[in-house]
Amino acid sequence: MEPIIIVLVILVVLVFIALMKTVQVIPQASAAIVERFGRYTRTLNAGLNIVVPFIDSIRNRIDLREQVVPFPPQPVITQDNLVVNIDTVIYYQVTDARAATYEVASYIQAIEQLTVTTLRNIIGGMDLERTLTSREEINAALRGVLDEATGKWGIRVNRVELKAIEPPTSIQDSMEKQMRADRDKRAAILQAEGVRQSEILRAEGEKQSAILRAEGEAKAAALRAEGEAQAIRTVFESIHAGDPDQKLLSYQYLQMLPKIAEGDANKLWIVPSEIGDALKGLSGAIGNFGPLGGAPQTGTTPAPRREQPPID
Repeated sequence: MEPIIIVLVILVVLVFIALMKTVQVIPQASAAIVERFGRYTRTLNAGLNIVVPFIDSIRNRIDLREQVVPFPPQPVITQDNLVVNIDTVIYYQVTDARAATYEVASYIQAIEQLTVTTLRNIIGGMDLERTLTSREEINAALRGVLDEATGKWGIRVNRVELKAIEPPTSIQDSMEKQMRADRDKRAAILQAEGVRQSEILRAEGEKQSAILRAEGEAKAAALRAEGEAQAIRTVFESIHAGDPDQKLLSYQYLQMLPKIAEGDANKLWIVPSEIGDALKGLSGAIGNFGPLGGAPQTGTTPAPRREQPPID
């Protein structure tokens, strides 16, 4: 009985192993390559799949999702003979599991080497300044070459990114000095423009202020002259309306003489010829009043007037 039990146990184990090899569960976004006696038979897609045990075998399981592969820095020589280190990142996706298995031995290594050689060809035709400012151009050119080369491998390159472009240390120091000098230059220019604009605004303000001040003084002078003319006109009309005689005018003229002589600067002043007429008129007016109190003189007779003989 014991040999029979051992045989049954062995048969159960073999059946279990056969069932395990017959039923294959493939996860979503994955694929499996099936070979029969070493030859490609079919590709298993996601889900439950049945294979022939001990005859069919799964060669490779491939992830069909988009993959991200960073490559280490690669030294690249530019057109002006400067060595720069460039880090690249590749985003790829397997579209044909059979081609990715049989068309290339290791598609990751193949993509890396193809990226390095293509990058050296592209950067070799650019100088350092263009290399640092043409990331998008480099990415587009690199992606086009990789996508065309990896198409027969069943791989699609979706994106290529340059993580970093590191020039030599001496070039970095020179670039930092140049950028610092450019910043200082721009700051000095901005400061000079600010001072210039401030001076222009200040000059325009002073000009506008002087213009307004001059206009105000001109208007004030015009108003002052107009007022004085109006005052003179009013006085003149008042004098003519009062109809003054020669005696009153002579008296007013004499009252103005002390005011004419006032002031330290008036060292010399000229008596006009009209003052004689004014004094004659004033003396005539006083003579009509007589001696003190205006009483007429008595007991005197005016001397007879001697006529002078005519001169031949």
